[in-house]
Amino acid sequence: MRIVIAGAGDVGFHLGRLLALESHETTIIDIDEEMLDYVGKHLDVHTLHGSCTSFSILQQANVSQCDLFIAVTSEENANFTSAVMAKRLGAKKTIVRVSNIEFLINRKHTFMKDVGIDEIILPETLAAEEIKRLVAHAVLTDHFSFGQGKLSLMGIKVDDQSILLNKSLSEVFPNGEKDHFKNVAILRSNDTIIPTDETVFSMNDHSYFITDPEGEADVMKMSTNGQKEIKHIMILGGSKIGFHAARLLSKKYKVKIIDSNKTKCRMLADELANTLVIHGNHQNIELLEEENLSEMDVVIAVTENSETNIISCLMAKNRGVQKTIALVENVDYIHLSQNVGVDTMINKRLITANFIFRYIRKGEVLAMAGLHGADCEVLEFEVNPKSSINHKSLSKMKMPIGARIGGVIRDGVGIIPDNEFVFREDDHVVVLSKPDSIKKVENLFS
Repeated sequence: MRIVIAGAGDVGFHLGRLLALESHETTIIDIDEEMLDYVGKHLDVHTLHGSCTSFSILQQANVSQCDLFIAVTSEENANFTSAVMAKRLGAKKTIVRVSNIEFLINRKHTFMKDVGIDEIILPETLAAEEIKRLVAHAVLTDHFSFGQGKLSLMGIKVDDQSILLNKSLSEVFPNGEKDHFKNVAILRSNDTIIPTDETVFSMNDHSYFITDPEGEADVMKMSTNGQKEIKHIMILGGSKIGFHAARLLSKKYKVKIIDSNKTKCRMLADELANTLVIHGNHQNIELLEEENLSEMDVVIAVTENSETNIISCLMAKNRGVQKTIALVENVDYIHLSQNVGVDTMINKRLITANFIFRYIRKGEVLAMAGLHGADCEVLEFEVNPKSSINHKSLSKMKMPIGARIGGVIRDGVGIIPDNEFVFREDDHVVVLSKPDSIKKVENLFS
């Protein structure tokens, strides 16, 4: 694909890195020469110095021939203007990053299509939605639903109390229980493993399963974290992510948010009617204990400092908090989660990139999820009449080494396919794939 990105900041750079890894023809535009120089030295992409709202710059970027124009500068007005111009010049699809939630709420309004905006993203709300999803399944390290729950992705951690430790699935479930779930990935240290039923689990493995509704209970049994109802949530940091997370979570849970900025706390108190806002230093252990830290079910640390977020979550785990979520800016930190004790680390660049990549994948991609810390993607494809997978059994398919089919939704029913399962038109197929196998997987469905 030909892709033009306006903005060489955090989101633009990370998107460019992922696109370069998959050999897409990518151009990044920015007015900051220093940032562009850094991009040029680290990524195999074209760079173009200038304003993304300049007619001549967009022409030089050849937006008339691009499949996707992504505007992710820090300036909302520049993003809108450049996307409208790009669409008028011939860009097939446009995605715009905004900071005003009103635009996000009205993204489906016909006005947006009329002016040339195909999709609107707000990274902070995407991160908040991710937090909401993780909180809803606190016993798990990760969870994602496909087909409104017909299939689920479930992540668990293997510890010294787990029935999986030093055993394979075939040993733990010898009587056919595996008909309702499939182990599709294991994150072990920094390595992502595509397992078989004979793969032996090790201490601190993060293991991911695709399961139908009947198999969810068996996967839950593999986790040593007893299911506990979530009631009380503490958010550390009144950032945009903290605000949007509180806005979403306070509809169902009792939420308190702590921030050291008095002015920000006043704003939060005005905007979040159902949230208790506390002005104070979120690094002050005495304050956190006064606010009943040990009685919290979930602690979410989303300050602007990654190290502070990690340490705060470790402190919360030490006080018996069931679930901790830390926002980190450094993507490399995410791999540390299984070793340092934080349940889940999130990065808004990764979350935003995963959302945008739905528009880049070939084939009919219905849903897409990234596993926190794992070097892989989980995608839901639809089988069309021309798909090479159509009318083939699983045993006859040449699946890439770095990919595994986890489940199928057919006629509204979730199925964990065996080797003799034959795929047919309109099936929704959930596939996990490592980056170097993505293109081969896409070709099965395109």
